[in-house]
Amino acid sequence: MKRISKNMVALLMAAATLTSTHLMAQETATNELKYPTLEDLIPGGATYRYTESLYGLQWWGDQCIKPGIDSLMAVNPKNGKETLLTTRESINQALEAEKLGKLSHLYNVQLLWENQTQLLIPLPGRYIIYDWKAGKTTNVLTFDKQAANTDYTAAGGHVAYTLKNNLYVDNKQLTDEPEGIVCGQSVHRNEFGISKGTFWSPKGTLLAFYRMDESMVTQYPLVDITARVGEVNNIRYPMAGMTSHKVQVGIYNPATGKTLYLNTGDPTDRYFTNISWASDEKTLFLIELNRDQNTACLQQYSAETGKLLNTLYRERHTKYVEPQQPIIFLPWDHTKFIYQSQKDGYNHLYLFDTRIKTEAQRVEDKAGGDHIAFYQMKPLTSGEWLVQNVLGFNAKKKEVIIAATKESPLQSNLYKVSIANGKLTPIDNGQGVHNAQLSASGTYLLDNWSAPDAPRAINIASTTNGKETVRLLTAANPFEGFKMPSVEVGTLKAADDKTDLYYRIIKPADFDPTKKYPAIIYVYGGPHAQMIAGNWNYAARGWDLYMANKGYILFTVDNRGSSNRGLEFENCTFRHLGIEEGKDQVKGVEFLQSLPYVDANRIGVHGWSFGGHMTTALMLRYPDLFKVGVAGGPVIDWSYYEVMYGERYMDTPQANSEGYKQCNLKNLAPNLKGRLMIIHDDHDDTCVPQHTLSFMKACVDARTYPDLFIYPGHKHNVLGHDRVHLHEKITRYFEDYL
Repeated sequence: MKRISKNMVALLMAAATLTSTHLMAQETATNELKYPTLEDLIPGGATYRYTESLYGLQWWGDQCIKPGIDSLMAVNPKNGKETLLTTRESINQALEAEKLGKLSHLYNVQLLWENQTQLLIPLPGRYIIYDWKAGKTTNVLTFDKQAANTDYTAAGGHVAYTLKNNLYVDNKQLTDEPEGIVCGQSVHRNEFGISKGTFWSPKGTLLAFYRMDESMVTQYPLVDITARVGEVNNIRYPMAGMTSHKVQVGIYNPATGKTLYLNTGDPTDRYFTNISWASDEKTLFLIELNRDQNTACLQQYSAETGKLLNTLYRERHTKYVEPQQPIIFLPWDHTKFIYQSQKDGYNHLYLFDTRIKTEAQRVEDKAGGDHIAFYQMKPLTSGEWLVQNVLGFNAKKKEVIIAATKESPLQSNLYKVSIANGKLTPIDNGQGVHNAQLSASGTYLLDNWSAPDAPRAINIASTTNGKETVRLLTAANPFEGFKMPSVEVGTLKAADDKTDLYYRIIKPADFDPTKKYPAIIYVYGGPHAQMIAGNWNYAARGWDLYMANKGYILFTVDNRGSSNRGLEFENCTFRHLGIEEGKDQVKGVEFLQSLPYVDANRIGVHGWSFGGHMTTALMLRYPDLFKVGVAGGPVIDWSYYEVMYGERYMDTPQANSEGYKQCNLKNLAPNLKGRLMIIHDDHDDTCVPQHTLSFMKACVDARTYPDLFIYPGHKHNVLGHDRVHLHEKITRYFEDYL
């Protein structure tokens, strides 16, 4: 299921910083503590209280760049000394002199050239290169203001973008595609780690891009109700087991103006993922996945002829293989690269040497599959923890810098790994959840982290010894002066009676252990999501905190099937989504009911997307356990869900008819006893409205009575100030019936 990306969250926070009154003023000692409102707690709220941050932080070589509204500062990573590079006033004088526009802040400028005093300024319809030492612009790249998916290469000086279905480079239209074919955009519905559709070569001389033919894909009608007579907006939506789209990978050469396509044969039965370039730009690598998603092959294609040159690695699994990251070549040795795989049960790094061919032998893996490596393959990391991200390299030390869950599945910590011997060395404080950017040499980190009792800290740290060198920010508690609930985390056993599950419990600020409280389960439960983490307030959501203060116990458990716990933990739900997850949620409810302060007869449940499926399923499969539920954007029938996600976790309806029948919640409509409200967005192109509407019909036929609320104009989530209304609606439902 699609969730709001970290980049989107960062943009929302930045927008709040620029447009809202600063809300961090502390209550005076004489003021009585008050409870936060939904407007304080929900993004989009008029008084939303966010955790202070620094926006636009980046590296310029090994110097930290700190943009502000009016100034651009360079921070010495050794001593914290700040040097003014330029001001917004100076930049705007140059821009206005050439009638190029005006900046309202400097958070979006980018310093892409390590040894040059130039910065890139993105504005609608143009990229401007400004030299702050000379005090003037040096280049202006213009394009259509309606352009999307803009992709600039600092190395080559070219800009790629899309208009409607077509791809452009430097304002030259490369394609003229009819309806149903798109170029230069993300494909395969953003699965397999795909988030973009264009890929510049290292020197910026060639552009690889996706071309997706959806003309054979069934169209799904969404209705625009803003027109006087509702208008149909058709989207291409390949449902599980149906005809999917065809994808090709093209390579465009701006110098010759020519395009070639990789000779992949018939592309109807495969997914093309994780594109990466060789440093010499002569070859292109990608991971091909069959439609069954149980076999992945690392392929090497010629960028000059488009021919397949080599298969370097093949991996299979009885359930599924899910590549998420492209290969990464070592910056000091372009004959070696790092491949990421879950073949031993956890995502780890493997070093390939393309100079050393090996005898092609099938090797059985710990996780239940097998692999064949056609070149020397050595593990760099191993253990019952997983690598989450590769941040980059320290070429001088010949180390790779990673983020991983080695300390705890709830944490994300930073380490350096020796390429020579795999030695793993921690380089942060060992606490919380860390998001970091690596400097050009790999010597320093910009470390943005938080812990359950630390809202946010941003510092510069050395990768040599892991010690902080400069503290850039220590954020204050945004709810200082408010009555806040308590947040606790613990473990309980899953329904298999052996696996530990993490839970979070939130109690009212004025909690009285002698009282009986109703409880609400907040659930997601699906792949690629973790609700409980070791960051600020253990990742508790604003609505959860709000409801706790209204007199509820808020409870969440990350069931089997969720992320950051390894392959076996996740894929035990294969071909029967919602079943094992539901059993684990019931174990959580049983734990709740054992607590003397929980009213065992007043248990509610709420979730969105996969959590909407879980909410509905729990209300129907355990009708005597849950009294009230609110399900947002729920999957009801997995045969209505899209090909890539649906077939990975459920197989096809043709191959798994029993599983689809068992997981089709329409078949359970007669079981509904409690109060259930379904909320859906009328333009949901991720979980189409057919899910909810067909479920309502099944309930009408069964004479059971859920409630329904529709948000017009929204897609798979409710954003902006309507999000406050959404949570008011959910709150009222629990207040009325729980």
